[in-house]
Amino acid sequence: MAKRRPRLIVYHVGVTLLTLISVGTVLLLLMGWGNATVEMTIINSLLVVFAIDYVTRLVLTRNRKIFLVQSAFDLLGIIPLHPVFAFFRLGRLVRLIRYHHLFWRLRINSKWTRAYHQFIYKTGFIYLFSFSVTIIVISAFLFSLTEKQSLASALWWAITTATTVGYGDETPHTAFGKIIASVLMIGGVGFIGLLTSTISGFFTARGQQMAASQEDHEQADLDQLLAKIETLSTKVDDLQRQLEATTRQKKE
Repeated sequence: MAKRRPRLIVYHVGVTLLTLISVGTVLLLLMGWGNATVEMTIINSLLVVFAIDYVTRLVLTRNRKIFLVQSAFDLLGIIPLHPVFAFFRLGRLVRLIRYHHLFWRLRINSKWTRAYHQFIYKTGFIYLFSFSVTIIVISAFLFSLTEKQSLASALWWAITTATTVGYGDETPHTAFGKIIASVLMIGGVGFIGLLTSTISGFFTARGQQMAASQEDHEQADLDQLLAKIETLSTKVDDLQRQLEATTRQKKE
């Protein structure tokens, strides 16, 4: 284990650097800075690297079910429909930070990481999000084939359709394309609706927990204040009795 540890750290550092390079390159491409041809070459090359890395880890892992759940964002990060999917690779960095306990080592409060874990896994967000993206991606790919559209345009159509925005700039014209649209409308809207309710439910529950915690804290402060007031009243009464006793002694 001691021999593998340095290799693991080098591997994780390499993954971090490649992730930052891929995300930075996509940002440059989206903002129109630099040479688009060179940027697309870098993006496609890193896509192949991350795809090989994902397949290798999937083959070597002992529990593929847990791996598929925990690495859902990694799978989304190797979807070749659009370079913007590279942003999902940032989820890998969050897991690496938690794996090496960097927040604890830097003495940073870990409440954020616990909240992130509860939101992603315990609420089922990762499952709903993965299903929603899968439906959108498959629909976009099939729409691109049947309607002879670019993958970027097909993805834009799938997103606007699934979210019920429907700008109308991209519409199906073939019978098969209309079937795809119908399936996306039923399945995609249902999963996205569940996704939205999961997000709102999580934040509502968190708000109620924070409010209840604040009320308990305020009640504890109030009880402590009342106890101090009672102690102070007792001392004042004792002082008054001593003063009265001293006054009587002087009179005598």
